[in-house]
Amino acid sequence: MSDDVSRGLSRRRFFGLAGAGTAGVLAAGAAGGAIGRATAEVPPAGGAADTTGAVPFTGAHQAGIVTPAQDRLHFVAFDVVTDDRAELVEMLQAWTAAARRMTAGQDAGEVGAVGGGPYDVPDDTGEAMDLPAAGLTLTVGFGPTLFATADGVDRFGLADRRPGPLTELPAFPGDALDPAISGGDLCVQACANDPQVAVHAVRNLIRLGAGVVSVRWSQLGFGRTSSTSSAQATPRNLFGFKDGTDNLKAENTSAIEKFVWVTDGDPGADWLAGGSYLVTRRIRMRIEPWDTSTLAEQEQTIGRTKKAGAPLGQRGEFDPVDFTAQVDGEFAIPQTSHVFLAHPTNSGTAILRRGYSFVDGSDGLGRLDAGLFFIAYQRNPETGFTQVQRNLRTDAMNEYVQHTSSAVFACPPGVTGDDDWWGRALFS
Repeated sequence: MSDDVSRGLSRRRFFGLAGAGTAGVLAAGAAGGAIGRATAEVPPAGGAADTTGAVPFTGAHQAGIVTPAQDRLHFVAFDVVTDDRAELVEMLQAWTAAARRMTAGQDAGEVGAVGGGPYDVPDDTGEAMDLPAAGLTLTVGFGPTLFATADGVDRFGLADRRPGPLTELPAFPGDALDPAISGGDLCVQACANDPQVAVHAVRNLIRLGAGVVSVRWSQLGFGRTSSTSSAQATPRNLFGFKDGTDNLKAENTSAIEKFVWVTDGDPGADWLAGGSYLVTRRIRMRIEPWDTSTLAEQEQTIGRTKKAGAPLGQRGEFDPVDFTAQVDGEFAIPQTSHVFLAHPTNSGTAILRRGYSFVDGSDGLGRLDAGLFFIAYQRNPETGFTQVQRNLRTDAMNEYVQHTSSAVFACPPGVTGDDDWWGRALFS
């Protein structure tokens, strides 16, 4: 993006004010204070990584959380349509086996798309034939309603194993949530550097889950909107700003341990230790009014410069964020800017974000239905996303965004051996 994007006309043309507190963490910034020191680490560079190879499937943690964010996303949430616990377990075992193969760049099943007889039904759908693994990761999560339905029915004998933090998120001012694209009993996050590889993986898991699960909602995403490794350059979101300059990075292991992984002693640690909580929010970005605001208005809203991504009052993207710096007697970073309110120093916590942009056509009124599919991992949603979001009630960005879906899931630890499977510790 260039600096000349901003020839401001008059804004507030298309939407009325949405009310306070809707922004969601889009572009927070860096250091200062105890939390800031815990999360800030080293400057990034942006090296090119292999985008075609395979990411290891097994490990203490599921892949797709601190894994360097790939370029494409297919996220899907499911309703479990059986009440038979054995059927659910069998499907999770089949999913694990297929995921193990697909993340290695293989067909979903041993026979494959064309390896059987002409009258056999293939055990792979075939659209990823000849494509590399493309960094595919598959990450599974369990929603609150898997443990007990909204009316309290314990279908699978799991109610007493639901960790306290696994509850639906509270309502936030300005929310316009659509229940049809919110919640879910299970979720799968498929990330890859080739969109067809991600879609292929989700399609085959749906095929294997027929009769046990039904797709509740799904979301495609492109162009990662944050970096999860210091080796990655900071991407730009649909507002044209660098997003996630000071996101938690995989290399900062002490902060990851503190803010992302569930550990011994935490609620539900008997099956969830080594896992994490996943929060998703579909955030529609009101790009039409944004595109008619001046560059100065945009930068004051974000708290960073558009070209370099530098904190206002500084020159470089990774210069320290100084909330005391003044320009012409005014704070350089406005106290209503997104960076000021979302920054770990002022929100008092940190989360690992790995969201994606989306464009889902238009809204029928001549406007793009576009925005950010926000994804964040944290050790506890109450002290993670919820704490940050509550701090954004006066965020100037609220004028330009609206949350339209919400979900929370508990993601179990990684699969550690050939006989291990997603959720084994929970169902055993």
